[in-house]
Amino acid sequence: MPPADRLGLLREPDFRRLFAATALGQLGDRVVFLTLPLIAIVALDVDEFQVGLLSTTTMAGSLLVGLPAGAWVDRVRKRSVLISTDLLRALMLLTLPVAWWTGVLTVWWLYAVALAHGVLTVFFDVAYVSYLPHLVGRAHLVEGNSRLSAVRSVTSIGGPAVAGPLVGWLGAPVAVLVSSAGMAASGLLAAGIRKREPRSEPGGRSRLGREIREGLRFVLHRPVLRAIVLTDGTFNVFLVMYQTMLMVFLAREMRLGSFGIGLVLSGMGCGSLLGALLAARAARWVGQGPVIWLAPLVTCPLTGLMALARPGWSVWVAALGLAALSLGGVVRMVAQASFQQALTPDRLLGRTSATARFVSWGGLALGGVIGGAVGSALGARLTLCVGAAGMTLSLLPALLSPLRTLRELPRTQDPVRTGDRSPAPPTP
Repeated sequence: MPPADRLGLLREPDFRRLFAATALGQLGDRVVFLTLPLIAIVALDVDEFQVGLLSTTTMAGSLLVGLPAGAWVDRVRKRSVLISTDLLRALMLLTLPVAWWTGVLTVWWLYAVALAHGVLTVFFDVAYVSYLPHLVGRAHLVEGNSRLSAVRSVTSIGGPAVAGPLVGWLGAPVAVLVSSAGMAASGLLAAGIRKREPRSEPGGRSRLGREIREGLRFVLHRPVLRAIVLTDGTFNVFLVMYQTMLMVFLAREMRLGSFGIGLVLSGMGCGSLLGALLAARAARWVGQGPVIWLAPLVTCPLTGLMALARPGWSVWVAALGLAALSLGGVVRMVAQASFQQALTPDRLLGRTSATARFVSWGGLALGGVIGGAVGSALGARLTLCVGAAGMTLSLLPALLSPLRTLRELPRTQDPVRTGDRSPAPPTP
């Protein structure tokens, strides 16, 4: 195969800029993922419930602004949203080391930063998902999602591997500086993307409620999209239960330091990378729809290995289950994102993305509270068992929907390139 064919979308300068921006932004995000809980657990010595509440605060933005964010993003140019939210998140994270150095950092400050960061992330992610069809065209959605998932997976490996030693050397609050720098660089790279979307028609405030309802109806009245968001929402409740107690379990019961925790989480990144490399091929082998429910069925039960681990070598064997979880998660998410983008007309991309995020990421916020409460009552080890079982059973909405046998993405026109603004055709 000629090198140009292997590069695919990477031959396009604008996609390369988005690719690089994704790499740096995700590197910053992965460092945050490790450092915020460690600030709470190590620097502030909080209990299990407060760690769960921190996870909930981080995800609460989806519940607070998820639906209005979609309607608002549909009115503006997505590229501008990507730039501004990246730069604002970078500034917000800078307040943590400043508060640490001045001796005023508290768990409430941590909650406030986590909430603000989460709200900005909602706007960023809705714009990000909505922007890709404009940038690459609908015919290249699977390739675009797979390549971006690959770079996110690489940073999932590198992020914790970098964050662990940084936390040990500088302390968790100061290590957040790396996250801030990564997000600032991501915003500057996004500013270099030259392709502009057509301006949306301005809408008054009185239309906001109607636009939100239109996005909700579009998702919930289509069996495929409805099954996707229900599967995601259920999965995310149990995923965050698991992840919340995983950090406590590794730090307190497995007695791993920040470097060891970083290595375990880097193993999850290896699974994500393999999943991104296999996502398109797996969808071709078993079908775009079946892969959405087969992925959790095959990989999620392996996460129960961590609950059986003891200090020593067994925790590293159990980490293979976390790598499998990440592999299956990426394969599933690439297929889901491609379905969502292919089925949605341009004018509804932001609202569809926001509605899906509101339902599925709302599960993340709920999972943090439940995980903290269950962890306080049963302990971290048993909470990991509950999380593993729940993630496996989350496949049921997809299995009981047309996704069970739907092997290919629907064939739609490319509104970005043809100028067609008509609604998508009827969906399965």
